[in-house]
Amino acid sequence: MFSYICLGANDTDRAVRFYDATLGVLGIARRYTPGASDKAGRFGWGSYTDDAAPDELSLWVGPPFDGQSATVGNGCMIAFRAKSWQQVDQFHATALSHGGSSEGEPGLRPIYGPDFYAAYVRDLEGNKLAAVCRGLA
Repeated sequence: MFSYICLGANDTDRAVRFYDATLGVLGIARRYTPGASDKAGRFGWGSYTDDAAPDELSLWVGPPFDGQSATVGNGCMIAFRAKSWQQVDQFHATALSHGGSSEGEPGLRPIYGPDFYAAYVRDLEGNKLAAVCRGLA
């Protein structure tokens, strides 16, 4: 359904440390670091192949295209798939240890189904993120 999601960051060095650690516990690695010829200054996590038929499912983080300060969208959230409840727990703890804030401790959310285990955090800019595992333990 999605090709990529882009989030603004006012301090890309801090953002990279946060996302490397937080997404790393979910097995999502950084795939792109800007080079000298890249004026956009964005970093990418996820998957991207640049061949005849590009395949992209990525999160990009960097300065906004319009040159203004990065701001958060009210009502916006990105949920990442976790393979286990333990990954959800690690995602939450790692986000907090790297400067994020909690928006919901890890746990079952029966309102979304009997196996919906999730945790919610805010990144360094205030973007809301979640890690979700569908499955019991």
